[in-house]
Amino acid sequence: MHVIEIEDDFDSWRSAALIALAKERAPESIEWRTAEGAAQAPALFGDVVEDAAASEVKPAQIRVSKELAALLKDAACFRDERRWSFLYLVLWRWTHGDRSVASPADEDGARLYKMAKAVRRAQHDMIAYVRFRQRDEALGAPEYVAWYEPDHDVLAWAAEHFAARMGRSSWLITTPDGAALFNGERLQLERRRALAADHANDTADAAEALWMTYYRSIFNPARLNENALEQHMPVRFWKGLPEGALIPKLVSDARGGARRVGQARSVGALGGKAVQVEADAAQPERDAPTSLDECRRCSLWKHATQAVPGSGPADARIMLLGEQPGDQEDLKGEPFVGPAGQLLDDAMRRAQLPREQVYLTNAVKHFKWEPRGKRRLHKTPGQQEIEACSYWLDKELQETGARVIVTLGATALTALLGKRATLQAHICRVVPYGDKFIVATYHPSYALRQNDEAAREKTVAAIVSALEKAAEVNASR
Repeated sequence: MHVIEIEDDFDSWRSAALIALAKERAPESIEWRTAEGAAQAPALFGDVVEDAAASEVKPAQIRVSKELAALLKDAACFRDERRWSFLYLVLWRWTHGDRSVASPADEDGARLYKMAKAVRRAQHDMIAYVRFRQRDEALGAPEYVAWYEPDHDVLAWAAEHFAARMGRSSWLITTPDGAALFNGERLQLERRRALAADHANDTADAAEALWMTYYRSIFNPARLNENALEQHMPVRFWKGLPEGALIPKLVSDARGGARRVGQARSVGALGGKAVQVEADAAQPERDAPTSLDECRRCSLWKHATQAVPGSGPADARIMLLGEQPGDQEDLKGEPFVGPAGQLLDDAMRRAQLPREQVYLTNAVKHFKWEPRGKRRLHKTPGQQEIEACSYWLDKELQETGARVIVTLGATALTALLGKRATLQAHICRVVPYGDKFIVATYHPSYALRQNDEAAREKTVAAIVSALEKAAEVNASR
């Protein structure tokens, strides 16, 4: 058994680990000891104590990924007596070609990720929950002091953070295992056992008193969520926070009735009555645009190339109403010119319904999409966007002579009926709509999404049947 003594920090372990790798020391043949614990755990009979600093063997030259290097450095701050032997095991496996050790699916990899995650959480907590108190100028430096009990060895990391953000102010952070002192120019870290009394400061802190007053005033008992409070500010940190002394009483008062008074008493005591407002009247007023290109009734125009108007003869007796333009329609400015349009053309040929005799349009005139790599994927428009675009659909219904409207998909059907309409309840049925008629069917894109050829053909056949029925209704009127 080889005993390697190191300082209890990452740099010392790294240097010793590279030398051990150069000597091909297997993980199970090494006992890692820190200088602090060496005196308490003397080498057993037959053990060989190695001094990495005095070794004449050149350190091994190895390459690890940036991700693994970051994981090792963070995990080195995890408080565990066996952390150095475990990190060496990870490094050993990596250098011997077993790259799965850096994967969270591996047993050792999962442990490494768990350690690094715990340390990063401790880093976040220390930044969030360290509270400095200002000392009296008569006491001299440091100007600010703080006591904190971190879960892991993150003092050095946090000290660098505060040194970069507190200017030239001098400060001291004391923890049970060490302290960080900054004199305004130089940061000094010290390893030593400490007590909470080490940072005692009996001088009144005016800023702290102001903060306590502010915290009381912004605490709203009517909006208190105790689970959320304890999740974002764990109870174990309260003892180090000035406001921590206030929280239990504020929570108790909220439970005892203060929750019911979320406003000033004079406001809460005012009488009043409910005002009945029709849903239509509650909608915001929108200016009527003079052209489709200038329409700003919803926000879809911000990310679309252009508005896509309807296309076809004004005296067409049949209107085909889709959901919204697709990617190619958005670029070209014409409805149904993409893959779904090509399938619709085929369905119209099978139904013997020439495209030049129908009016093609969409319930929503701008392309709503979300990025997926370099592609723009269709995203279903919301009810507010459908209602905002009904201004243009109503104009098309009035200005064209269409007597039969074939709705392609549930969105188009909903846009006409003004409520949530299920496609299955209306599929291939003739539904009166004022002086017009609606025939509902699937959107061509639904057929394109079918993986099975038989299912696709069944969907296309349903579209053809709806188009034929529309032609029959038109011919009989």
